[in-house]
This record gives sequence, structure tokens and C-alpha cells, in this order.
Amino acid sequence: MDEARARDVLAAAGVVAVPARGARLLALGENAVFAAGDLVVKVGRDAELLGRAQRELDIAGWLAEADVPAVRAAESKALLVEGHPVTVWHRLPDPVRPAEPRDLAELLRVVHALPAPSFALPPRELLGGVERWLRLAGDAIDPADAAYLRERRDGFAAAAAGLTPRLVPGPIHGDALPRNVHVGPHGPVLVDLETFSADLREHDLVVMVLSRDRYGLAAAAYDSFTAAYGWDVREWEGCSVLRGARETASCAWVAQHAPSNPKALAEFERRVASLREEDETVRWYSF
Repeated sequence: MDEARARDVLAAAGVVAVPARGARLLALGENAVFAAGDLVVKVGRDAELLGRAQRELDIAGWLAEADVPAVRAAESKALLVEGHPVTVWHRLPDPVRPAEPRDLAELLRVVHALPAPSFALPPRELLGGVERWLRLAGDAIDPADAAYLRERRDGFAAAAAGLTPRLVPGPIHGDALPRNVHVGPHGPVLVDLETFSADLREHDLVVMVLSRDRYGLAAAAYDSFTAAYGWDVREWEGCSVLRGARETASCAWVAQHAPSNPKALAEFERRVASLREEDETVRWYSF
């Protein structure tokens, strides 16, 4: 889905106060995210994501009831428009500063203290999107690379199933990165709730380990995260398994953009090569 297609869907959705052509594109990934006035509209890549879009709205309502600082939904139901899920949100105030790892850690402590909601949260299917992302990549990537990632996915899925957690399992954010925290005039709030799950709390902490190891997060910034949270997940014997699973998923995620973006293909090939060579010193770049 490119920006033009997303704008066509936005126009067909007919969301009040959001002019399709005048809306500002904020992000384009699995969702196209548009802002206009006091609203934000998310247009999903395909119909398969409708259930996840509705669950994200349900999660937003649950977090609001629990008074957790998080983005708030403007409409409680997801629409399916021309094969794309569409959800509407209240727009957050402009940020006062970039989010830092310690902001994320403080919000995770709040989330990790929550009991389960009244509706079922899915397990964190960290590797569940690998097949779809590789399918979307199609012939743009080397079939041998796709086969390698499938084999790696299966291995880490089996290993993760046998882990013994250190923390009590329960609700997690699922994609715990500073980019999913917005620091407004009233403090940090969580955004992008679509990966909320009920699973090992360690999932949320391993994300920052990979940021430190692969994406250039400074050691001091990582230390501020563990200090604010109160524990370093690297002390846990299962850390390398969840880290490896997330590496696999992160590599496959980039593949879906390869057919239309040469930079995505280059980044995908960089990542696969580093995994094949077991070279953990190769820097990955956010995409």
C-alpha cells in the first residue's frame, strides 16, 4: 500500500473532519497514519489486520478505564473500507521533547502491574508475521534468504515455548520502543497499541537489548532504561532466545517493503547477511 492508495481509502471512509487530500501523512508502514485537525486516522495494509485494529481500539478503552497514559480512541469500532481497516483516534498535543528510554521504562512498569482485561489478549506472536512479510516481499528477495528466515523462525519459536520466565506473565505492550512513547505537556503516553498481548513481560524488555546491540542505542541510555524499570533482562537466561526471535522478526519485517523500495532491499540483505554470519557487531538501521 502506497500513500496514494491510502489516501483513496481515507477518502472512501468519509471520516468527518478529515479531508483525504489535505490530511498530513505521519507514517507509512503496516499502517498509513494521517493527521487532520484534532483527529488521527490509521489505514491498515490489508483486511487481515481488521481484527487487530479492533483489538487496538478495545485496548485503548481498557487503558483509559485503568487511567494508564496512552493514546485515546475517537471511535470504538474499526471500519473495513475497500479491503483496508480504518480506525480513528484523538490527536495528541505536539511533543515537548523526544521520548527517552527511561520514559518507556516508567510506562512499562505501569503496564506490567495491570491485571488482565475483561477481554482476551492474544499471546505475543512475535514471529507470527514472518510468513506474511515474506509473502509480501515476493520475488524481490532471494528465495534462499526467505527459506533461511523461515527455518530460523521455527527454531526460535520452539525455543521460546520452553522458556521459564523470571517475571509474572501478563499484559505487555509488545513493541516497547521509545518511538512508541509520546511526551506531551502532561508527560509520556503510550502509542501504537496494536501489539498489546498477554505473555512474558520479558518480551517488552528484550526490545531495548536489541536496540543497544543492533541499532546504536548508547550504553548509558540503556542503563537509564534498566534503572528506571528496576531490572536488566540480560540477567535472565532466556534473554538470548527472545532477542534472537525479535531479530528474526525485525529482519523479515523489512522484506515487505523490498518490492517498492531499493533502500529496504539493501537493509534486508544487510540484516540477513549478519544473521547468517552470526556477526552481532553489524549495525542495523531503523526503517
